Amino acid sequence: MENNYTYKDAFDELQEIVSDIESGDVAVDELTEKISRATLLLGICKAKLTASEEEVEKLLKKLEKEDSKNQESE
Repeated sequence: MENNYTYKDAFDELQEIVSDIESGDVAVDELTEKISRATLLLGICKAKLTASEEEVEKLLKKLEKEDSKNQESE
């Protein structure tokens, strides 16, 4: 997987591929290549979203612990 891709880069390229396919200008030989690339890009996007979701959950748990400690000390 291409770890140097940002979510935006992967999503933008994915949109280009979808647009190309929808336009009907893609040759059959090229279609398989574009679908394969789109699958890779979807994997990148999913991995980025999952990592972001996990980070948000960690931050929320940390905030909950801090809030709980603050309430106990009052």
